[in-house]
Amino acid sequence: MGLHEDTVAVVTGGSQGLGLAIAEELRREGCTRLLIAGRDRTKGEAAARALGAVFARADMGDPAQAAGLIDEAARRWGRVTALVNAAAVTDRASILDCSPAEWDRQMAINARGPFFALQRLAQRAVEAGHPAACVNILSMAAHCGQSFLAPYSASKAALANVTKNAANALARHRIRVNGINCGWMDTPGEDAIQRRWHGADDDWLARAEAAAPMGMLVKPVHVAGLVSYLLSDRSGVMTGALIDFDQTVTGASPE
Repeated sequence: MGLHEDTVAVVTGGSQGLGLAIAEELRREGCTRLLIAGRDRTKGEAAARALGAVFARADMGDPAQAAGLIDEAARRWGRVTALVNAAAVTDRASILDCSPAEWDRQMAINARGPFFALQRLAQRAVEAGHPAACVNILSMAAHCGQSFLAPYSASKAALANVTKNAANALARHRIRVNGINCGWMDTPGEDAIQRRWHGADDDWLARAEAAAPMGMLVKPVHVAGLVSYLLSDRSGVMTGALIDFDQTVTGASPE
């Protein structure tokens, strides 16, 4: 029996990159009631067909659309027991050049939308009286972040606090909330970012991995396995955890 044969899941950002890897892992573990969400309908519908899942187009910057994903899944399958908030934007901006509009956009998509998706999951689960679990995809940038990731780092730090606060508030309802601080990850989205913002060429990944302590960047499939575990009964009472998933250790100094 798979870990997720009884799971009814919503994965935001589920049509590409880490979100897609998570959706694929849940499907491998038996989840047949799976809704993936994203902004690109063509890409999302193709991913959903390959997975045997349902796609819903949503802008996570709109709280109503974020919460509506839970309602749509519940309308189809009666309830929702698992949520993964993987959708995010990582456009560059620093303390010196970030505009109010860019700040608001990143905070809306990366923190506000996930908050209201989680809120709706919790409201429905509490009303129906069943357990549920949420995993928020965070970032090592939540600890500080590079200078060019000022609004992104702030939004992930905000979501880290949402994770802990919600875990505390919802524990007696048997709703678990955990987060994963992902390090530099090898995804198609990161490739596009490196080329757009940093003038990267075709061998940027090979050079980055050659310089990494473990000879690779974080791989989505590895994070997906942890997400599956955290959403499953195997993780027991684990809640409120913020897990650093990286090969650098926060607070370590050069020797």
